[in-house]
Amino acid sequence: MLQRREFLRNVTTGAVVASVGSGMAADLGFSAAFADEGPERLAFGRLEPLVGLMQETPAARLIPMLVERLRQGTQLREVVAAAALANARSFGGEDYIGFHTMMAMGPAFHMAGELPEARRALPVLKIVHRNSSRIQDSGHARSDTLRPVRPARLPEGRPGADVLRDSVRQRNLDEAEGNFAALAGSADDAFNNVLHAVQDGCEVHCVVMPYRAWDLLGIIGRDNAHTLLRQSVRYCVRAERNQHTQRVFGPVREMVPRLLDQHRLLTRMGTRQAEDAWIDELSRTIFAATPARAADAAAAALAEGFHPNAVGDAITLAANQLVLRDNGRARVEGPNKPIGSIHGDSIGVHACDSANAWRNMARISNPRNRAVCLILGAWQVAHDRAERGGNFLTWEPYPRAEAREAIRSVAADRLLPSLEDAIRNRDQVRAAAIVHRVSEGNPSPRPLFDLMLRTAISEDGALHAEKFYRTVSEEFASTRPAFRWRHLIALARVTASQHGYAAPGHADACRLLGV
Repeated sequence: MLQRREFLRNVTTGAVVASVGSGMAADLGFSAAFADEGPERLAFGRLEPLVGLMQETPAARLIPMLVERLRQGTQLREVVAAAALANARSFGGEDYIGFHTMMAMGPAFHMAGELPEARRALPVLKIVHRNSSRIQDSGHARSDTLRPVRPARLPEGRPGADVLRDSVRQRNLDEAEGNFAALAGSADDAFNNVLHAVQDGCEVHCVVMPYRAWDLLGIIGRDNAHTLLRQSVRYCVRAERNQHTQRVFGPVREMVPRLLDQHRLLTRMGTRQAEDAWIDELSRTIFAATPARAADAAAAALAEGFHPNAVGDAITLAANQLVLRDNGRARVEGPNKPIGSIHGDSIGVHACDSANAWRNMARISNPRNRAVCLILGAWQVAHDRAERGGNFLTWEPYPRAEAREAIRSVAADRLLPSLEDAIRNRDQVRAAAIVHRVSEGNPSPRPLFDLMLRTAISEDGALHAEKFYRTVSEEFASTRPAFRWRHLIALARVTASQHGYAAPGHADACRLLGV
């Protein structure tokens, strides 16, 4: 095999990019110059000027510039792509606001597709404003976290994913990045290999980050898989340095291979269809069980041949209960999270985002990861219910009986205006009851989504508005008709909770767009 320097004497960067893709080539240190000149900065081909603009320009100047570019023909997809790459290069998955902003980019783009043409840029500009502001505030305008990385030489005779996972467990960042670069030959390879490290820590950010990175690949291109998923490697290494990670998730690392072996899940892919009653019962079991028993219930269901989608439905419905039953914050937890609120990093919102990520990653991964994602999805819901605080087993889910009765007299043609009024007044009780009442008539959900979409765009949402809106949109589309409205009721609660805290830059974006 040619050594790197010998190889580079004979092959231009263009040939390398053509063979491995621009994103992977950039991460390995190839730019417009010959690669052995060793560029210190990742470069992103034709997007690089826009990526640099995103990284180096304060939000107050950037947004008007982007609006003008959009008017001149720049596609919204390009704006999201450049923002995601600027975010990755700046933060590398190591900044709290930074990685929350990355996880909101795909949802913001999908939200844009639900809007009239004149307003389509609003959710994207909101996230770009947050992205630019954080890059500037954190000092990353010209200081990168992600730098070019060389692939490691992997040991023979061992699965590469295990090698990557072990280097993460050893908290060796350089080794882990080199191992991942060697394993990221394709987007699918990158994704399936990084999941072995992700599955070591069933914590919301660790779980949601790779799914939202994968979702971005459909927007910005699969050749950027290494750049975006590399952030999860770095996040996992940092998390491993926390003793809490090893203490809480150590038993999970022993549980997973035991369940895979016990139920022979590596060789099974169920197609058995489940009745609604079965899904409802499994969701109740997962919700009420200990984490270990919930994981076993999911594994047993897969072993019985039930389709993974049915198990995924049960997991997300169990997580949904953590939003519907939440009694709200008992104390102020920040300027945008008052007493009684449930938006932002509440137990239920985090649980729903995690369950959504697990079930979607199960859909797109290899058979081994499919089973593990669903086992861990069930484990995490039960863990969040039992270990993060709150007596969810005894709290009654929204909408409670008195709230349902209170809106019985509202005329059918006044339900939507009444919902808007409840949201504006942050009345979670009434908002949930109205959506429940609407659901009884089997209507189109679109008017309700349109109403709540506006608030998800206009309000700050404590970093979670876009992500949770997209979680509910995906779950409503995937879940069976008998249960899907539970997700929309949860969205109504969260939407009412987060109203009244305007997103920075939103008013300026509306003015610039003339909407």
